[in-house]
Amino acid sequence: MTDGHYSISSFPSMSTTPSIDQLKRAITISEQIQKLESELASILGASVKVSAPAKVAAVAVKTGRKKRGLSAEGRARIAAAQKARWAKVKGTTAAAAPAAAPKAGKRKKGKRNLSPEARARIVAAVKRRWAKVKKAK
Repeated sequence: MTDGHYSISSFPSMSTTPSIDQLKRAITISEQIQKLESELASILGASVKVSAPAKVAAVAVKTGRKKRGLSAEGRARIAAAQKARWAKVKGTTAAAAPAAAPKAGKRKKGKRNLSPEARARIVAAVKRRWAKVKKAK
């Protein structure tokens, strides 16, 4: 193998010309495939010869769940949000995405800040915890 590519010589069982046994095995496999395709056609009731993967795919589409869609409004919200993200990354104004503005009924949650008192309580608790750990040593 060189640079991610395989050569024939990297596979010891493969030579440039197949042996007689390999050819016989290939013919046997080909006949089995043809037999299975005809059996599949009789099961599916198809009179037109179609390859097995296409028939299985057609059956899977018919029996599978219905594909869910996205409303135009949902797509517009996603597009506006993506435009706003790109505007933020590029450093341009978000005026290019006016639909990204929050609706009147919804309030955007801002960043939550700790009050100085709450921060002081947390710092004191951490210091007590570390003092306890150091004392235990």
